[in-house]
Amino acid sequence: MTLAMTIETAALPTLKRGRARGGLLGRALRVLAMVAGGLLITIGFLIAPLPGPFGLPISVVGLMLVLRNSYWAKRRFIRMQQARPNWIMPFRRLMRRRPEFAPVFWQQALRLERLLLRRGQRVLGHWRRQARADFRRARPQV
Repeated sequence: MTLAMTIETAALPTLKRGRARGGLLGRALRVLAMVAGGLLITIGFLIAPLPGPFGLPISVVGLMLVLRNSYWAKRRFIRMQQARPNWIMPFRRLMRRRPEFAPVFWQQALRLERLLLRRGQRVLGHWRRQARADFRRARPQV
């Protein structure tokens, strides 16, 4: 897959809908959206160490604003995705039209557990398997 094909498939809609794609007002709106996105990304990174999951969603919204309005940022994002697909894929999954919140957070929790704990200390996978087995036993047979 070439970079040009990836950029075309990753094309996201911009703020300008229905009107000519140029003009001073359109450019001003794009710059304003990029600045707002940059501020949201910064706020998300500042909030991330606090308790609660609020840092990541705010950063993703800011990233969406920047990527939808900047071809330069889109190209950099795609290059980063090609270089580090495991780092970028959660953001791509959260930026879809119908984002997959639960699978993304579950995957990140498993990755974090794998980074921090040894094999014998990990519990999330065991809890999930146990819950699935309990659910299957409790479900009536058809």
